[in-house]
Amino acid sequence: MGSFMAKAEDVKKEWWVIDASNHTLGRLASEIASILRGKRKPIFTPNVDTGDFVVVVNAEKIAVTGNKLTDKIYYHHSGYPGGLKYTTLEKLIQEKPETVIEKAVWGMLPKNSIGRQTIKKLKIYAGPVHPHEAQQPKVLKVKE
Repeated sequence: MGSFMAKAEDVKKEWWVIDASNHTLGRLASEIASILRGKRKPIFTPNVDTGDFVVVVNAEKIAVTGNKLTDKIYYHHSGYPGGLKYTTLEKLIQEKPETVIEKAVWGMLPKNSIGRQTIKKLKIYAGPVHPHEAQQPKVLKVKE
């Protein structure tokens, strides 16, 4: 008896829609990362992209606990001396709510070619509408 190893051409990818309204950021991000990787499927293989596409709507209505809105800070560097830039979670949700969920999910994916391929299957929208109706996505209920 041998181990089953999925092949990329055998994987059937589905589309899922998740409403982010009133969901906690980290808990939602871990569910999304699990779906993107394909860990919910019985054919999961670590070295093959077996995951599905995920469309997240209402990203601007994401919830966080505690004082994270003011205390959580996102840093990045321009590459020049003295080029450290930062912004708070509250400001980032107001300006680019899609980025908040994308950064949280990216932190839960592997940092290699599979992870870079996987993050491209995540589509995030601030409002309730999205342009992926042609793919006939199924609504996925994520527990709070």
